[in-house]
Amino acid sequence: MTWRGSTTVKERIFAALPYLLPLIYGFQFGLPLLLKFPVLGFIYLPLKPLMSIYYSSPFIGLIVFFVLFLAVVRNERIAHFIRFNTMQAILLDILLVLCSFAIDILGRGLGNSFFMETLNNVIFLGTLAACFYSIVQSLLGRYAEIPTLSEAVYAQVR
Repeated sequence: MTWRGSTTVKERIFAALPYLLPLIYGFQFGLPLLLKFPVLGFIYLPLKPLMSIYYSSPFIGLIVFFVLFLAVVRNERIAHFIRFNTMQAILLDILLVLCSFAIDILGRGLGNSFFMETLNNVIFLGTLAACFYSIVQSLLGRYAEIPTLSEAVYAQVR
């Protein structure tokens, strides 16, 4: 929905770019699936240079988070459409970090079980689906409505 006005092509592209952050972070959950189905790895070929930069230091993710949050989401001079999508991408990334903590805790007790592999696959495929849906909606100039997550974004971005 574009109830806050129409969007330009430039705004649509800038609104879609933050979704690369959860795509890159979600890669770690898909490693078991990507080893079994290497064809899926083609999704990440264009992201390889960004992934090498992102994983080169443990603080880059935190720096990117603060830059996006403080420079984009809290900047009211930037279009609401871009701020909304940036905040939604940040919340997706935070959700992935929480999933990573949960998997680490569960992994201690369950090891490399079928359940853990299935959980990783579900998180990975869910991340791909949410990110691709949001990117397509952003490029079309529509707000990507993800239940519960979008409501939290609307509460943060006015």
